[in-house]
Amino acid sequence: MSAGPEQIADAVRRLKDGGLVAFPTETVYGLGADALDAAAVERVYELKGRPAGNPLIVHVSGPEMARDVAGVWPASAQRLAEAFWPGPLSIVLPRSERLPERVTGGGGTVAVRCPDHPLTLALIEAFGGPLVGPSANRSGMISPTDAAHVRASFTEDEVFILDGGPCPRGIESTVLRLEGEGFGEATVLRPGVVGAEAIASVLEGPVRNADAGSDEIHSVAESPGLMGRHYAPRARAVLVDREELELAEAGEAIVAIDFDEAPEGVFVVAMPANASAYAARLYAAMREADEARPSRILIERPPFRGPDASSEAVWRAVHDRLRRATASD
Repeated sequence: MSAGPEQIADAVRRLKDGGLVAFPTETVYGLGADALDAAAVERVYELKGRPAGNPLIVHVSGPEMARDVAGVWPASAQRLAEAFWPGPLSIVLPRSERLPERVTGGGGTVAVRCPDHPLTLALIEAFGGPLVGPSANRSGMISPTDAAHVRASFTEDEVFILDGGPCPRGIESTVLRLEGEGFGEATVLRPGVVGAEAIASVLEGPVRNADAGSDEIHSVAESPGLMGRHYAPRARAVLVDREELELAEAGEAIVAIDFDEAPEGVFVVAMPANASAYAARLYAAMREADEARPSRILIERPPFRGPDASSEAVWRAVHDRLRRATASD
């Protein structure tokens, strides 16, 4: 059931009391707390079991509020906000001294974004300030794309949930670092549905994609979602090619595109072939496979290429999430 004004008012009261509120976005559900309240931010870390050096993205209602949490707001950030906000792009900039250090994992930068969901924008406006909002799940586990996923992780006493229905995008935002002279140098730290090519067209300059472990990433404290095994089910998950699916054994699960002839005793979750639809379905599909309590989850390696730059950006983000979900540690 979708939340309304009464639930938003309840959520604002919870936030002002230092409590936690799960809110919907176009990507995944966020675990919200007052970004300027150090004690509330600490509760987010404690409840999630989140590593101390893993920063939190700050959610704002728009560029005006973003200027309150970023120490500097360059022209490049304004151009990106005008092009992609509200939307799944988080911009990394020097942090404001107003922000508790805990928000940024001890780092000197902050990732800030304006979510594209009317319910959460209404919440931020009603609250009157920025909210931290990491995924509303236990750290390292599958991100929630529905209110029911959040409730499976946290009790009503722990977290108040604003139910906004399923998240249409399904995977976390692109995280982009701006730095250098005039903040004109841009690097994608975490891929998302907003790709480097689209960003480059707005900035009218090159945009780098930083692969995990490369020297393009100064520190894990610049972006969330870069720490080892992440977005992972309880069961062991492995990426495999199409022909390996036929070798699946009874008690295992398969997540694959158009796979109809599974061996007996194998649980199958079908995936769409379209990049955006696949991304939107991914986390829910992994949950369905995991809930079957399989001995192992075989995930078919999806395409790398698409018909255009937009779909290829989505596939790049999907591969990033699957690589981390199937990591050994």
